[in-house]
Amino acid sequence: MQSPATRTPKLFRTITTATVTTSLHNPPNSTTTGNREAEQSCLALLHSCNTLPKLFQTHNYILKLGLQNNPLVLTKFASTSSDLEAIDYASSFIFSPRSDTRLYDTFLFNTVVRAYAQTTHSRDRALCFYRVMLGYGVLPNKFTYPFVLKACAGLGSLNLGKSVHGSVVKFGFDDDVHVQNTMVHMYCCCNGGINYARKVFDEMPKLDSVSWSAMIGGYVRLGWSSDAIGLFRKMQMAGVRPDEITMVLVLSACTDLGAFELGKWVESYIEKEGVQKNVELCNALIDMFAKCGDVDKALKLFRDMGGRTIVTWTSVIVGLAMHGRGLEAVSLFEEMIGTGVAPDDVAFIGLLSACSHSGLVENGRKYFDLMIKRFKIVPKIEHYGCMVDMFCRAGLVKEALEFVQNMHIKPNPIVLRTLISACRAHGELKLGESITKQLIRNEPMHESNYVLLSNIYAKMSHWEKKTKIRELMDKRGMKKIPGSTMIELDNKIYEFVAGDKSHGQSKEIYEMVDEMGRELKRAGYAPTTSEVLQDIDEEDKEDALNRHSEKLAIAFALLNTQPGTPIRIVKNLRVCSDCHSATKFISKIYNREIVVRDRNRFHYFKEGLCSCGDFW
Repeated sequence: MQSPATRTPKLFRTITTATVTTSLHNPPNSTTTGNREAEQSCLALLHSCNTLPKLFQTHNYILKLGLQNNPLVLTKFASTSSDLEAIDYASSFIFSPRSDTRLYDTFLFNTVVRAYAQTTHSRDRALCFYRVMLGYGVLPNKFTYPFVLKACAGLGSLNLGKSVHGSVVKFGFDDDVHVQNTMVHMYCCCNGGINYARKVFDEMPKLDSVSWSAMIGGYVRLGWSSDAIGLFRKMQMAGVRPDEITMVLVLSACTDLGAFELGKWVESYIEKEGVQKNVELCNALIDMFAKCGDVDKALKLFRDMGGRTIVTWTSVIVGLAMHGRGLEAVSLFEEMIGTGVAPDDVAFIGLLSACSHSGLVENGRKYFDLMIKRFKIVPKIEHYGCMVDMFCRAGLVKEALEFVQNMHIKPNPIVLRTLISACRAHGELKLGESITKQLIRNEPMHESNYVLLSNIYAKMSHWEKKTKIRELMDKRGMKKIPGSTMIELDNKIYEFVAGDKSHGQSKEIYEMVDEMGRELKRAGYAPTTSEVLQDIDEEDKEDALNRHSEKLAIAFALLNTQPGTPIRIVKNLRVCSDCHSATKFISKIYNREIVVRDRNRFHYFKEGLCSCGDFW
């Protein structure tokens, strides 16, 4: 079926040809009263217009009455067309060669600009009509620029945004709070624009909840979650009451940081202040609890919630996957289908991830086929990635390789890196070396490819080759992403990297690390020195392991929390086997429940055991 935009030229020519003759034989009433009645008649028709055929009939009627240059009628026509996703059709009529544009006003242009700004495919035309507006000598008003700036935000063009900003200042609308708010949002959406956004924000004389939300949202989109939380705290000190949009953004930042205590505070604040709990806010709460370590709370919120969407179901399924509760995720997925909610591609990513993290290989195969055959969903690279990850975790490296070779789309670097890591973990080192070299040829400037090859050479004890790879990385200015661990304590987020000595309590932390090491050895712990991919003696390897970021964070928590208090940490990479083993011992020795969220999943350490059953 042709889109309205595709049909527009032909339809327009047909209607115009048919009606020009009609209007010649039936001239419109020239009296003011007659024109007013005709105008009101058209406006009423447009108000009730809810289909494209009705729109085309109304267009014909407008021409018949001779109102094709009436700004009020054309403004309503543009607005109605926008609602029916036919703004191209409207603009071809309003700005046809036969149009007399001398009476066109700001409101008409604003409506057209807004309509295009709201599209996903033609935002650039909003800027075109804004330029046409200025070219016709029609002056913009304070309502024009939020639409123009929204179009710039959608296009993500910083230079274009700065140019419009200049026009805002020129026409004197830079002190309007609505324009300023949209400008902050625009800069936040442009690559490299966050500092411009903050400058506009800081210079605003009056900040409302929309201003704060726009700036917080900019930080959240960039992944600057700590900055988002910091700004939210300033918002509270300024006495500005946040709305549900602000709370969704803050919960998103909590989720990213793993800031469980702050997330709980946000929930209590929402209840206390009576913030409207719309579906998006409920979904954000569920997602936060699921990804900050309390999936049972997420499940309770889910069960208590009415009007669930596919996002609601998917959030819980993904949460259960992260906690290694694959069978529960499968059961919930089946319940979702049973209630008549059709799964989308994202829901299947969550489900396949659950199968992967819980070793449910047969279930994964079944649901992958179900997705294609029953639900007619074409697999994306993310679905293929989940399947490869599932095979690799289960040690089925050859099957994973065969699956990759039979994929209907080209494997991306993430899929290949998953395969390489599995090769290293399961001793298929030659195969891993071959795939990594291919990856480096395809992505010569991606540092993680070199790190993978370096690690494989270390595993093979090819120290000279490993050294050459590291030297090549240095020569090309590449650096390995350092392992880091975050911990939330007393409403502050602390971050540690391996060997970190920047903390104010560094001396006490390293003393605690040494004490932990002695207690661990006494309890029978043996360091997994194979995790240290350096050509050094065993004693130095043990010392390097003790300086891993998660051990520093745990030592910090033991120093600064009451005995028996649960410890929650967030690791940016997959937890290594040595830290996993050591944390099991620490949980028993110090009688602590330790919750670790790594890049892939949650680990609950208690009384010397981990919830993952050593499968991660």
